[in-house]
Amino acid sequence: MIDIELTLNGRPRRLAVDPRESLVDALRERARLTGAHVGCRTASCGACTVELDGNTVKSCCVLAAEADGRAVRTVENGAEPGELDDVQVAFAEAQGMQCGYCTPGMVVSVRNLLDRIADPDDDEITRGLAGNLCRCTGYVNILKAVRLVRDRRLGRV
Repeated sequence: MIDIELTLNGRPRRLAVDPRESLVDALRERARLTGAHVGCRTASCGACTVELDGNTVKSCCVLAAEADGRAVRTVENGAEPGELDDVQVAFAEAQGMQCGYCTPGMVVSVRNLLDRIADPDDDEITRGLAGNLCRCTGYVNILKAVRLVRDRRLGRV
């Protein structure tokens, strides 16, 4: 085991991790943050998406040791405990999820997109969600949710 120090959802944390352990496993098992889901373990599905120093990454293919000294933001970094943030609310209202397995990765990707581009068009939204697979919804309601939160933030609705 090795110790790593990181900023996790805005707070300094120290975790003891196996040098071969993935970031998603360290988040789930060591930090007890179970929002990032383990799907494919090949960086194909996006269920494990988190932010690492402001960039979205597939945490199944990042070693926890690589997060040493860095900032990690997970789906749990949205609102106050027990509450939903505006992205999560929009997903619920637009029915942007069915089984919900992909939703944490989608939410992290949407937050990141809207942090970078306040008024993304449909092509930018599609590119912002690339790499996040949903096998249930066909993406229509996911795109509707992104447009909804974008428009609310811009005061359009």
